[in-house]
Amino acid sequence: MKHRKTKIVSTGSYIPETIISNLDLEKMVDTSDEWISTRTGIKKRHIAHEKEAASDLAYQASIKALKKAGISAKELDMIIVTTITPDMLFPATACVLQHMLGAKKIPAFDVEAACSGFIYGVSIASQFISNGTYETILVVASETLSKITDWEDRNTCVIFADGAGAGVLRPSEDESGIISIYLGADGEGADIVGVPAGGSRMPASIKTVEERQHYMKMKGNELFKRAVKVMVEAADKAIKEAGLTYKDIDFFIPHQANIRIIQAVAKRMSIPMDKVYVNLQECGNMSAASIAVALDQAIEEGKVKKGDKILFSCFGGGLTWGSMLIKW
Repeated sequence: MKHRKTKIVSTGSYIPETIISNLDLEKMVDTSDEWISTRTGIKKRHIAHEKEAASDLAYQASIKALKKAGISAKELDMIIVTTITPDMLFPATACVLQHMLGAKKIPAFDVEAACSGFIYGVSIASQFISNGTYETILVVASETLSKITDWEDRNTCVIFADGAGAGVLRPSEDESGIISIYLGADGEGADIVGVPAGGSRMPASIKTVEERQHYMKMKGNELFKRAVKVMVEAADKAIKEAGLTYKDIDFFIPHQANIRIIQAVAKRMSIPMDKVYVNLQECGNMSAASIAVALDQAIEEGKVKKGDKILFSCFGGGLTWGSMLIKW
């Protein structure tokens, strides 16, 4: 059977209204606007309301993507939600979202690949479309990282934020669509970033709560060292598979982790910064949602044009990484 090309036909994003600026953080922990800006490039981050869960953000991004695609939720064949901050351990946030959207009896499941989540989710969805199993799939990356951020830890609370981005995937009827995807992981680095407690390894207890083990822990320096190298290697794979070079790339959308990482990666690829999309100064690091939101914003701002070759590269807890090359 001939494999079909897959394309992202529409996108949508949602970021909460509440903003925490660097100046706000100065009042909460021992830090400064200058320190945060210099080391991360982040000026502010959006935070979900106390009663907002990942599914709520996912819903807002999804209805925008569906509207742009000109379809209703009832036309979906599958829903994939990628998140490290699900509404609950189970059932899957995708099932909650399915009910919210009114999409009846279609498969719905979560993918957990941290900051690489959206690329992983799109990769999975594209296989179902490519082999003819399904026609229309919604992939949503939604994160409420503020819920697992230790607001007493100045090394992590300055970085993370909330948001959601969605994409509707369908078979391509022209030259546009996904050209190549590359995924990777290395569980040896599983202890570099994550939430220690709350799972079967360290179930919730009074002790784990008192020790703040339900909040994100991160070895920042070690993560930085690996991130640049692996993001470049991942991008190299996607570029090579496509038979292209970095000179052929019109636009680069990296995971929005840290401005120094983004600049270092772009430099190694010889991609000028005016071809690199950066929104972390306004949005912070939204984990799986960062690339999805960045893509939607870039489209809305007119920075992505039909026919453009767009490269994505990401790296996250797991450790996981991935890259994708598409023709818009």
